Amino acid sequence: MVSVHAGTPLAELEAALAAQGQCLPFEPPRLDASGAASGTVGGMVAAGLAGPARASVGSVRDYVLGASLVNGRGELLRFGGTVMKNVAGYDVSRVLAGSLGVLGVIAEVHLKVLPVAPAEATLAFDCTQADALALLHRWGGQPLPLNASAWSQGRLLLRLRGAVAAVEAAGRQLGGEIVDPAQAAQNWSALRDLRLPFFAPQAGQGLWRLSVPQTAPVLALDAEPLVEWHGGQRWYRLSIDAAEQVRAVARAAGGHATLFRRPTQDDEPAAPAFETPSAPLRRIHAALKREFDPQGIFNRGRLYPEF
Repeated sequence: MVSVHAGTPLAELEAALAAQGQCLPFEPPRLDASGAASGTVGGMVAAGLAGPARASVGSVRDYVLGASLVNGRGELLRFGGTVMKNVAGYDVSRVLAGSLGVLGVIAEVHLKVLPVAPAEATLAFDCTQADALALLHRWGGQPLPLNASAWSQGRLLLRLRGAVAAVEAAGRQLGGEIVDPAQAAQNWSALRDLRLPFFAPQAGQGLWRLSVPQTAPVLALDAEPLVEWHGGQRWYRLSIDAAEQVRAVARAAGGHATLFRRPTQDDEPAAPAFETPSAPLRRIHAALKREFDPQGIFNRGRLYPEF
């Protein structure tokens, strides 16, 4: 476990953890709005974003043990604890993960950390998107040390992590091309921080992030995606005009779509970043906002237009 001030640079925290053989296994993106590698711990929790290993190790909220928050009344509130099993009642600290700062200013967080895996290997396979999803679905039902996957432009990368014997045995069983460790580390780091060419801003195209069941088939959208999380996260570059279609396709697959980044030249009508939640969920969100920030001071309109 580690307790960290929210303004601590994420790179500084990870360097300190690495020196002790520890890590944040969910691999949060290390970027801020300018694209520099200077994201903060508080920003990591508020954004709730996780990297390539998310499907195997869990999300940001799964590692938040406790937090301190300054609410809209100027009160310093403390939630959760510093160990795994000492909290009773509502786990409010985890509500902060992905809240985008609408509830208050995060001051400090307590995070669970894990040891760095002793072994790692990346395998590459040339295949279609449909074949990649089928392979990942089949492998997911086997006792394999799957840690991360990414498919794009006819090539599937699969990262194995765990005990030395387990990684070596899985590599022999799965086959594929063994990727040079240095090149693999560079590729996974670029994917984690959204620095691959796929993520480069495009005029007239928004970057869409679709969260769907891992077993969802190839989606009926007029673009080739980048697929992560063993099929559970699919990135698309599409026009804002396609917003209704993108969200309908995601819903039909049992998921949802987020407009992660708007086009570089967006002269079209604005599309909301997030889908409108169901009425019951919307009431819960509104009640939380009123309780923590009754005057609507923090990040108004960031999640929904009215709060």
